[in-house]
Amino acid sequence: MIPSSSGAGDGATLKRKRVISTTRLSSFSDPPETLADDPPSPATPRPIPGGFNDAATADVLLRLEIEDSSSSSSSMDLHLHSSALRRCRYFATLLSDRWLPESPSPARLTLKVPSGRTFDPHLSALNLLYTLDFPSTLLSVSDALDLLPVALELLFDDLVRACVRFLEAVPWTDDEEDGVVALLPFLRHDESADLRARIHPEGPTSSEEMLHKLIYSAIHSHPKVANVKAFVAKLLRDYPSRDSVRRVLERAFLHRLATVKDLLGEYANPDFRVSGDNDETEAIQRLNLHGAVVNARHLLWLVERMIELRVGDTAVKEWSEQASLASDLQRTFRDDAWQNIAPGLSSLMMRCTCRLANAVAAGSILASRQVRMKLVKDWLPVLNVCRDIVSPMPSGHKMLYQELEETFLRIISTLPMSNAQELLQQCLSFSTRNVDDCPHLVSAFNTWFRRANRPAQDENKNNPS
Repeated sequence: MIPSSSGAGDGATLKRKRVISTTRLSSFSDPPETLADDPPSPATPRPIPGGFNDAATADVLLRLEIEDSSSSSSSMDLHLHSSALRRCRYFATLLSDRWLPESPSPARLTLKVPSGRTFDPHLSALNLLYTLDFPSTLLSVSDALDLLPVALELLFDDLVRACVRFLEAVPWTDDEEDGVVALLPFLRHDESADLRARIHPEGPTSSEEMLHKLIYSAIHSHPKVANVKAFVAKLLRDYPSRDSVRRVLERAFLHRLATVKDLLGEYANPDFRVSGDNDETEAIQRLNLHGAVVNARHLLWLVERMIELRVGDTAVKEWSEQASLASDLQRTFRDDAWQNIAPGLSSLMMRCTCRLANAVAAGSILASRQVRMKLVKDWLPVLNVCRDIVSPMPSGHKMLYQELEETFLRIISTLPMSNAQELLQQCLSFSTRNVDDCPHLVSAFNTWFRRANRPAQDENKNNPS
């Protein structure tokens, strides 16, 4: 049975092909012997002279009968014309000499209506065999979903095409879309290609490609970047496949990171430094720094999304392997020229570092010992340079740098004693502001010394000899 618009059939039903079934046809060709004596249903449609339900000219008596029903209103008798009925392949076959070799006059047929349905869709479909006026009948998605199952059962190809064409062209509610999806298995691919394309992706990665393009638009080309970023962030949060979100964010992150590295590499290249008597070179260097700031801003947004969605493992690992980028940043920040061209660059790069380091320290991203050590080892010198170059330091930068100091110290506390010893020595600059203003550094050294001075017998105290 083809599902109605109110629900889908079972798995076996969905696999049935649209072909003429001899079993189905034979069941339709055995009308009850008392058909002519039964009183007409009170819901019988008004006759149209010479047309639909005109007893005077009809040569086919069709009984519509609801399956598994004993109600007196579960059947309806119609007077129809074989010339109209033959417009659908079902009745054309049923009325052929093969099936009715000794046809009475009028031919008597029974058409079963699935239990739970009304006669209305069948009546509309039968009337359309006379009028072929599909535009006046298909006025809503509900109309098309009600008529399409009947059209498929009767092999009424013109009505099938009209329903499919209507459904493909108009919007659906979620419930209506479920109805369309339930009917797709009964439609041939050639007649429903546009409808299927609207529902099913053309390839396995089309959804991810869409997400990637949305991210690209949000961070790169849309004029109202903040609002679009907020909207795309919500789409990413609500997207059902976390693996897909991970892949598209990692792809965007790696691209932005590579762009920042290339731009800063050009700027920090000692063979291509800003020269006061070379206007062209200076213009190129300004563009490099400006591009680095723009892409660093996008990079920060991507890092925040990855941490929020707990898919930042790759970002942390990649950030820990940026020794060359860290070196280029140190060379850049030691040159006073960058502050007049891109004063926000240091803050953006340190905020990226701080977000990733905080996620590691908090345990929301579980990084290996090697990644934790390299993250601090490569980016701690950049932090030290940033702390030393700006004077007076803006309050926002001061809070950011102090937060990153504390986070690095927390990560150092997770490392083996030998690694912690090496890195803590590079943290002495944290104390240059004021001894009383660095309790985090005092605590980190106290922790290391406490562990270093722990008696060896403590470890073997409870071990069996």
